Amino acid sequence: MFVNREKEIERLNRSLEKEKPQLIVVYGRRRCGKSTLLRRVLPKSSIYFSADKRVVHLQIASLAKQIDIIIPGFAKPVYPDWESILTSMNTALKKPVTLCIDEFPYLVKNSPELPSVIQKIADNNAHRNYHLILCGSSQQMMYSMVLDKTSPLYGRCDEILRIKPLSIGNMKDFLSVSYRDAVKEFGVWGGVPRYWEIRKQSGNFGEAVKRNILDQNGVLYEEPERLFSDELRTSVQAFSILSLIGAGVHRLSEIAGRLGKPATQLSRMLGFLINQGYIRREVPFGESVRSTKKSLYKIDDPFMNFYFTFLVPNKSRLEFDLKDQVWEEIEKKYDQYLSEIWEELCRKAISFIEIEGKRFYPASRWWGSGVDNKTMEIDIVAESLDKGTLLIGEVKWSDKTSLNQLVNLLNTKSSNIPFRKNRKIIKAGFVKEKIGEASQDTVIFTPKEIVKLLR
Repeated sequence: MFVNREKEIERLNRSLEKEKPQLIVVYGRRRCGKSTLLRRVLPKSSIYFSADKRVVHLQIASLAKQIDIIIPGFAKPVYPDWESILTSMNTALKKPVTLCIDEFPYLVKNSPELPSVIQKIADNNAHRNYHLILCGSSQQMMYSMVLDKTSPLYGRCDEILRIKPLSIGNMKDFLSVSYRDAVKEFGVWGGVPRYWEIRKQSGNFGEAVKRNILDQNGVLYEEPERLFSDELRTSVQAFSILSLIGAGVHRLSEIAGRLGKPATQLSRMLGFLINQGYIRREVPFGESVRSTKKSLYKIDDPFMNFYFTFLVPNKSRLEFDLKDQVWEEIEKKYDQYLSEIWEELCRKAISFIEIEGKRFYPASRWWGSGVDNKTMEIDIVAESLDKGTLLIGEVKWSDKTSLNQLVNLLNTKSSNIPFRKNRKIIKAGFVKEKIGEASQDTVIFTPKEIVKLLR
């Protein structure tokens, strides 16, 4: 089953239909469906080559065999380098085709000159008989080869697509679950299509987690290590930072203190983890990202969040095959864990909401001292596009949330915010299930509304 990616398919098809030879780059995190997407859009006459870690001359010979399918006899000569095989292919072609090189970073690791070779080919129009697609899972390397100003390929690509994880709405459709269960499932599998496939092949939710993640032979038991191997020489620092955040350490000063390093030495790794979509930096609503000292770091990817919150602290027991015991403990804590997942989903949905004719900028959390000088936290704060209204939201993930109590809490907080500045207040509650009645001046959202907004 192929889910979504309509926009990516449309962009790729539009490029591949052009007469002018196209240089296309597709990159993104492993298991997000890049190869599946490409195989779906590539014409039948295309040449698809998946690189690996073999030495250069074996890779060139392997590519020649793939080209031989389209150009009989092409694999008979020995091609000494990448330029010779790519230019020879162009000369030998009798009609335009598409050449797709998947896992392109593997080739560059063994042939650092390859981006410069492709630059020369592009500049000299030496691939006028074929479109060239370069695809890779090493986001950092693909970025440095294409988007960095010092890269040989900078400014030469006709299309650049970053394939990101999909939405909770897509996951709900794929797994055919209820809206509430979609939130529950998303807390583990996130937006990665391959994880959804793995989940769908298993039994119930608990069995799927135990079999694939908690079991030391499970296909996802060492998944973070595999993901980091694409990007980093060593994953020690990344693992350490994510483990601390998963254990509830969110301030930079505390993370640095636990690691025994100056905070300045962590900026590069934190930037990498943010760019990869693994963590996010939270600042209170209204604070400047550049100057605030109130930043908190949270794990942004649901799978990574689950892994470093529950698996890493229990790895010793899991090595003794005590997954059932560990799962029993996870079940008791899961709703509390899921409350943060639900809260972040609600914040992401705000930009798609219209209330009283108002639309809003992306939402944030706010924490600090209220008008009464007491510490206060508001789960969701968003400013309307006309800047005249504030949306104030309270988020709960509990079977026992009373709407009346939630409204009272919102009333108290909305009257105590120090940054109101005469703006109108719209109050919103985000709950697992509606219990009781809310006042007419408070809008209530459930998983059904939020998942639909994030489709």
